[in-house]
Amino acid sequence: MPDHYSSIGEAIGAAMKHNIRLAHGPAADPPLQVRYFPPPAADPYSMPGMISRLEVTASPRDVAGIVEEATGVLVGPLPQLTELVAASADWARARLDFDVPHDNPAFDVWARLASAHKMLAHAQEDLDAAIDGIAALPAGLSDPRHHDVVQVLRTRELLHDVMGAPAPAPGDEATRRQAALAGSPNAPTQRPASPPAVPATPATAPSPVPVAPPTGRTR
Repeated sequence: MPDHYSSIGEAIGAAMKHNIRLAHGPAADPPLQVRYFPPPAADPYSMPGMISRLEVTASPRDVAGIVEEATGVLVGPLPQLTELVAASADWARARLDFDVPHDNPAFDVWARLASAHKMLAHAQEDLDAAIDGIAALPAGLSDPRHHDVVQVLRTRELLHDVMGAPAPAPGDEATRRQAALAGSPNAPTQRPASPPAVPATPATAPSPVPVAPPTGRTR
């Protein structure tokens, strides 16, 4: 299962299909394996963890550090993705056949992978050049009326955001996330919780006056 879904409906449909296949038992083709997706907070240096740390209230130094982690030459996910695409292009290169000039699907695949590799290399250069500029940005948020001039680029949520994740443990990360949600211009207006209603105490009925038993005999 992928880490991201383009919509909540797609995620729900994939979950339903997965449950249906699980109901068929081990005879399903291909055999199913249940995978556990750790929450982003479990590994803050993974790609989902870094995305979850990129809140609008994060400090410029934190954001610059996150981008630098993503573009690190040794273990950064972007250089690793670039090498993955390069290896895929080299795999297609070994299948090139130019004996038929007008029918070479392997060359089309190689050309697409080579183009993706070139764009990833340009993205690496742009991010490297932007790190110093990120650290120099102001820490405070600008007026929300300026936010509509530039569109929001993020279009997909993390799998844990779509399917729901357990509440985070109290700490700096949870506090920062709550502050980011509260400061977002798109956050829904939350009404203060009203105190629980106190049930009305029923009126106490007056105690019955005891009556003394008769002393005479009944004929």
